[in-house]
Amino acid sequence: MAVMELRNVVKKYHLADGNDFTALKGINAQFEAGEMVAIVGESGSGKSTLMNAIGGLDSDFTGEILYHGHNLAQFSQQELVDYHKKSIGFIFQNFNLIAHLNLVDNVAMAMTLSNVDEKTRVARAEQLLTKVGLGDHMYKKPDQISGGQKQRVAIARALVNDPDVIIADEPTGALDAETTGVILALIKEIATEGKLVLMVTHSDRVAAFCDRELRIENGKLLATTPTSSPATTPAVGRLEKVANMSLAKAIRLAFLNMKAKFGRNFLVALGSSIGIMAVILMLALGKGVTTYVSSTMKSYTNPNITEVHKQAGNQQKAMQNPQQMDRAEIAKQQQANIAAMTGASGGGFTDKDIARLKKIKHVDRYQLGYSAFSMGNNAVTYHGKRASVLMLQTMSDNIAKSTIVKGHAPHRGEVVLDKGTADLLGKDIVGKQVTFDLKVGTKNLTKTMTVAGLYEAQTQSVSTMIVSYDEVAKLYSETGQTLEPNVIYLHTANKDNTKQIKNKVKKLGYTGSMQEQMTEMFTQMLNVITWVLTAIAAISLVVSAIMILVVLNISVVERTKEIGVLKALGARRKDIRRIFAAEAFLIGLFAGILGVAFTYGLSLGINRFAHSAFDITLVMLTPKYVMTGIILSVVISMIAGILPANRASKLDPVEALRKE
Repeated sequence: MAVMELRNVVKKYHLADGNDFTALKGINAQFEAGEMVAIVGESGSGKSTLMNAIGGLDSDFTGEILYHGHNLAQFSQQELVDYHKKSIGFIFQNFNLIAHLNLVDNVAMAMTLSNVDEKTRVARAEQLLTKVGLGDHMYKKPDQISGGQKQRVAIARALVNDPDVIIADEPTGALDAETTGVILALIKEIATEGKLVLMVTHSDRVAAFCDRELRIENGKLLATTPTSSPATTPAVGRLEKVANMSLAKAIRLAFLNMKAKFGRNFLVALGSSIGIMAVILMLALGKGVTTYVSSTMKSYTNPNITEVHKQAGNQQKAMQNPQQMDRAEIAKQQQANIAAMTGASGGGFTDKDIARLKKIKHVDRYQLGYSAFSMGNNAVTYHGKRASVLMLQTMSDNIAKSTIVKGHAPHRGEVVLDKGTADLLGKDIVGKQVTFDLKVGTKNLTKTMTVAGLYEAQTQSVSTMIVSYDEVAKLYSETGQTLEPNVIYLHTANKDNTKQIKNKVKKLGYTGSMQEQMTEMFTQMLNVITWVLTAIAAISLVVSAIMILVVLNISVVERTKEIGVLKALGARRKDIRRIFAAEAFLIGLFAGILGVAFTYGLSLGINRFAHSAFDITLVMLTPKYVMTGIILSVVISMIAGILPANRASKLDPVEALRKE
């Protein structure tokens, strides 16, 4: 049975004016293994169109092209890919070598597309290059060898997967007479090894070198050998299936191309990295400032303590549905807030409240507390000097020892004053007696107490007096009133449990300290500002995406012929998309790494200045932000690469190979 048989092959082109042009007009021919056949014709005669059809590059024809009895017109897309990889080898007039690959990689390309392992394909490529006389040049680039040597590389590439059919399209058209003879001898040797060689040429010298000649003119064969084959030839087994290129090999090809155009790709990655750097820097700066504010506020409290305040019903409703409160309810809530601050609300913790809080998991003990904000009613006098006291609170484990800068915690009949108030009254006031005019609940009281120590906290600027809970209870008793605690301090042995306890307290309908609420408010404000600044910085990423889109589109235009060669060698659309998507991925990855590196350098400089000026870490570059930046860079680059990758995959191989 013939290797290849053509039966009434007709090819028409649909013109823009609605007419058809018939390029092939009922071609019939038969080709056997070991033949070297010249297909001769002038330019425009249809010989290249016929070769494109035989080579599986153009399946839009009528009639039958039978390869071992299988009709190419009925091949699926995958069968055509397998046909290109295993059954057909192309030798082009202009060589069509891939400029940024060395000779071994050029020859082994069809095996790369077939997912052959590196050791096997390199050994096969080196064997063929040695066979065609290029053993000393195999790791050179195409622009480092002569035209005749390039054609030898093309011959080796055509043979690498041991195909049955070799199609040589004007293989000597770009060569001198001496080199032409050498190339023809090589091709003749291929035919004698049992392969069918179809030589497209307009040269009578080349045609004379072949076993027989088929002359084509105006789409018709003027001379052909008769065929004795039956009208229908049965198929002889299934076509051989070939593996497809893996993602790893697509990434390698993309890397080699990027390496060849390193300067341009580096500038693109550099431009993209600036946007990534801005985003990471804003996130890290926000993290640093938020952490500083939070840690500063927490440094003056005990991390094992949870401070609990009772929340009024109106307050809870306001927090849940603030828009549903009318003016009367809002006014009532404001009065409740004032009463709570002044300690006159009467809404202290009941035994039931205390029991509920004691049952919270990980709470090992609790303290009762009291705090009240005075609207100018409380004052302290010492040796004729008088100062207002705005805040009265009880001593608890929540007050860090470091905040009492002089003296000790208050006992019965003692008080701790804030350092600012003490400075107004006079120096060396610790251990001295002072007189207080106090409003206790609803009644006024004058009381003499000993200053046990001085208190200083950067988070609290109001004048403060701190006494023991028992002392406040005694003051209430002296005025005929009963003290109800309005603060509960919950203690846990392990500070890692504090957050869990605070969350449970909120679920039960209570609130944390004013300090915690302020911290949360500042943190929320800083988070909003951080995200706004990050969003503004992210605008530059849009510019980066457009830049990558443009560069990859330019790359598609520059590599149109290369894409045609890859498709002729058996590359699927998916393979082409993968190569360009891999390039986009590598650009994004490189840009992300550059952005992280730049951010790291800037953070070192900013933090060095912040440490020397304020003793704080202003930029906190966490692994989370590093990964966010790199992933964001890759995703944006991949999105920008979708259109160029699809465009490249849809290129028609015939048109791509014609592009100069």
